Amino acid sequence: MIVFDLRCGQGHVFEAWFASSAAFEDQRQRSLVQCPVCADTGIEKAVMAPNVAAKSNSRPAVTPETVKAALHALATAQQQALEGSRWVGKSFATEARAMHLGDQEQEAIHGQATLAEAKALVEEGVPVAPLPLPVLPPEQSN
Repeated sequence: MIVFDLRCGQGHVFEAWFASSAAFEDQRQRSLVQCPVCADTGIEKAVMAPNVAAKSNSRPAVTPETVKAALHALATAQQQALEGSRWVGKSFATEARAMHLGDQEQEAIHGQATLAEAKALVEEGVPVAPLPLPVLPPEQSN
């Protein structure tokens, strides 16, 4: 069903329900639609605003400020998580595997790994996780 705001030739505006736009046109052309105030059958669709109900689960609009604040919070959380972690650079896969096998003492590390190296670590059961944001090596950071 669809609802239309309609207007007669005398300017009266009223609302009517139809099965479809085609059903409205068919009934209008056969003069079956008439004004409830004056019975005029010269009916046209009136300008109407759409009736869009607000969703109960609607989210607030995303603005550049909210994105910037979220990225800042994420960067701060990542920085705090990496405190006490040692940068190992490109030797991450080798060192993570050595710790997992017991060949090296366990410690928190972070560094770089290729996609193939990361997949191999996961397949071997080495507990690793990607960082959400890039990390600069200590020699490149401010």
